Order: sequence, then structure tokens, then C-alpha cells
Amino acid sequence: MVTFARFGYRKTSMEEVARAARISRPGLYFLFSSKETLFRAAVTQALDRDITAAEHVLANTGRPLLERLVEAFDQWAGRYIGPLTSDVAVVIEDNPDLLGKIIETPRQRFEELITDAIAIKSGREAAPPVAQTMISASIGLKHQVASRQVYLERLEVAIDLLLR
Repeated sequence: MVTFARFGYRKTSMEEVARAARISRPGLYFLFSSKETLFRAAVTQALDRDITAAEHVLANTGRPLLERLVEAFDQWAGRYIGPLTSDVAVVIEDNPDLLGKIIETPRQRFEELITDAIAIKSGREAAPPVAQTMISASIGLKHQVASRQVYLERLEVAIDLLLR
């Protein structure tokens, strides 16, 4: 993902990816038949990791809801804020035709996780619009701030207001 982020999907060559992975180009083609297959696998792995981390955080009901929600958003989006990490998010967002359901399914799952966590406090009926608003706030903040720290500080304020 870092190589794709650095050069963009179109300009990234399998040679560059192989060099970054410290394997031969034929070895890379043995594992992945094309750049598209490799890109899809890399995005799938990153999204699976992010969803698993968010699930783990939200499952810890011994912690306050506000803390769990902020950390879940950090696992899902916060890690993609900053100089190179923001480029990873851009390369994913700029290639929806290549990704299709690969990107939509985890996004829907993240919304379900946030909705379920909120529903425990606010009720099932009130939870979906609150979760959707939190996600919208997160997306907006991601594009407004320069650091993960500022993102988390502002997101905490937004989540706190939405939980009241």
C-alpha cells in the first residue's frame, strides 16, 4: 500500500512493488497474477485489519462508550491521517472501479459496528442517524486536519456532543 500511495495506482509498477517487498518481480507475479490483483489484495488486507481492530475496541464494554468510539474511529480512519498515510486513503478513494465491493462491505460493517455500540445507550431507533453523523464528521475532519492528534481531539468533541 505504501508503494501504491507513493506513486499512485497507475504509476506503480510491479517492479517497484517487488523491490519494496524485497522479492523478485517473477516471484511477485507468482503470488499475484496482475497489479490489479495485488492492489485488491493489499486493500482487502488493510481494511480487514482496520475492521478487526475496530471490532476489538468496541467489544471492550468495560470502557466508556466515548473512549471506545474515538479509538474505533482512530483504528478505522485516524491511522490514515498524516503525510504518507493520507496518500494511502487517497489511492483507495481514487480507484473505486478497481475495488467495488471490496471497499463497500467494510464501510457498511464499520457503520453497523458504530450503530450497534450507540444503540446500547441511545436505543436502536436513534442510533443509525447518530452513527451516520459521526462517520460524516470523521470524513470531514480527515480532510481538514494535518495530524492524527488534531483529528482525534476534534472527533472526541463531535462524538461527545452526539452522545448527549
